Amino acid sequence: MDKVFPDAPSALNGVVKDGMMVMAGGFGLCGIPEFLILALRDTGAKDLTVVSNNAGVDGAGLGLLLETRQIKKMLSSYVGENKLFAQLYLNGELELEFNPQGTLAERIRAGGAGIPGFYTKTGVDTVIADGKEEREFNGKRYILETGLFADLAIVKAWKADTSGNLVYRKTARNFNPMMATAAKVTIAEVEEIVDPSELEPDQIHTPGVFVQRIIRGGGYDKTIEHLTTRERA
Repeated sequence: MDKVFPDAPSALNGVVKDGMMVMAGGFGLCGIPEFLILALRDTGAKDLTVVSNNAGVDGAGLGLLLETRQIKKMLSSYVGENKLFAQLYLNGELELEFNPQGTLAERIRAGGAGIPGFYTKTGVDTVIADGKEEREFNGKRYILETGLFADLAIVKAWKADTSGNLVYRKTARNFNPMMATAAKVTIAEVEEIVDPSELEPDQIHTPGVFVQRIIRGGGYDKTIEHLTTRERA
């Protein structure tokens, strides 16, 4: 099975459909699958449910899909960098399911591990607990959270081999590894593709069995959310 595709549009071909759930890896604008997000926008798919730590920023990342009104619902932890997101939500044009960041990460990890639900103390006695089952363990209260499993995961890695084994780098490991395991189809955007013999087995973060398609990106222009500088002495 040839997992390497020439570009993002061809990798998404035959996979994307209206109303699907998509997981998009990364943290802020770091480690996001930029080319796959652009290609997903260009498919015109609508009514998407997107699972991502954040919703990008205005004009970048998942913010591009908000501009085209392709996202129906977001499952996120932090969305404070996107004015359009706030506008759409307040106007009733976008559904939002807030998750504490650790809970979101564990929901994704659980989904990839085939675990339908788990109990956590996070959110007890807050709006997060509304409508959720509660149980007591060792005298402490916990709420039930469900695992997440998507139709499609788009992730960003530093390096891949042609078998789909992935290596992430630094902050780009946030959310990408667990999302790669938690979808029917996982497409990885990477900076370099090598032969299987070139990756040290102990350095592999995501085994290729979880990855169906790979593309190579390039020419990345690192967008900084908040540029803070100081005068040199």
